[in-house]
Amino acid sequence: MEQETKQAARALLAWYREAGVDEAIGNDAAALYAADAAPSDAMKKVAELTPLSLRPRQSAKAPDPAEDAARLSGDAVALAAACGDLTALKDAMLAFEGKAHFPAARNLVFADGNPEADVMLIGEAPGEQEDRQGLPFVGRSGHLLDAMLKAIGLDRTSVYITNILPWRPMGNRTPTMQEGMIFLPFLLRHIELSQPKILMTLGGPAAKLLLDTTEGIMRMRGRWQEINVADRSIPVLPTLHPAYLLRTPLAKREAWADLLELKQRLGS
Repeated sequence: MEQETKQAARALLAWYREAGVDEAIGNDAAALYAADAAPSDAMKKVAELTPLSLRPRQSAKAPDPAEDAARLSGDAVALAAACGDLTALKDAMLAFEGKAHFPAARNLVFADGNPEADVMLIGEAPGEQEDRQGLPFVGRSGHLLDAMLKAIGLDRTSVYITNILPWRPMGNRTPTMQEGMIFLPFLLRHIELSQPKILMTLGGPAAKLLLDTTEGIMRMRGRWQEINVADRSIPVLPTLHPAYLLRTPLAKREAWADLLELKQRLGS
């Protein structure tokens, strides 16, 4: 490394000679490219003339994740507000820069079911099958969800289904709260445009994001809460995610109680 430095110095001196530099303009060495240096005009000129290949490399500053999330969330607010219908909202989400956070995703997973239904179900994020087909809840979790809805007299023609994230996270991991906040403006606009009478969140991430809480899903499930969207108060019933029920069959008892709560609210 020392030999390379000497060779670079010799090359720089040779270049100075060819450029006609024949005297020093100061007695002390100057750090021409240091961030806190204050070189004279003459020194600045020398720095400008130095070949790029011989200048010290400046390391690029890594982007701050929090700043990036805040910027994307602000962009999402503006894009979502400009959408007058669900088609425009889907197009805006397709063009949204936040997709870059999910490099493994292939298809936008927007929604499924009846957008005019009284009940809107909100899950977490697409899985592998959802990513392939571009529809939410079409894998094993979706089959269980269909069975759960059928048990209380509902199906995909009588509910509307979406997720807090439209893109599949790599490895089917759980969405982070930061990711949810980036896409929250789209979700709220989705709710505003479809105007459901009841919201049911599936799993902890969806309930925490929508209700702005850190409370665990086992404490939240089965308890009616409310959110305000575009000056409308909408009841929200958190319940367990079908994927959790597949891993923990004994929890189906609690999920069944939540479904009965939903059925009773619809009946009243």
